[in-house]
Amino acid sequence: MKIYGIGTDIANINRIKKSLKNKNFINRLFDKNEIKKCNNQVNKANCYAKRFAAKEAFSKAIGTGISKGINLNEIIVHNIKSGKPNIKLLGNTKKVVKKILNNKKFNIFLSLSDDKPFAVATVVISL
Repeated sequence: MKIYGIGTDIANINRIKKSLKNKNFINRLFDKNEIKKCNNQVNKANCYAKRFAAKEAFSKAIGTGISKGINLNEIIVHNIKSGKPNIKLLGNTKKVVKKILNNKKFNIFLSLSDDKPFAVATVVISL
């Protein structure tokens, strides 16, 4: 396994909680399944903050930041059956990442954690 990139991000849960009052914020950054999952959580802000941090960490790991065709609402954070967090790419973001990685097979590893008032995510992309 060759590591292509590593990214880490920390998000202030209180700042995200304030931003959740703005529907444009939610719809611009999260897809419908993420919104559904987080809205069904007791600690909605924690859920959104971890996902926000994961999206930012991914953009750092791939090396573009939030630009060059990377759209946060196309970086989907979900949990597999075991509960492990995972990232799925959609749309233009998926195309851009494949181009950056020269269509090589890649894996994305994600770790999430929170301890009020912060949420943190680390992403490793391997080839």
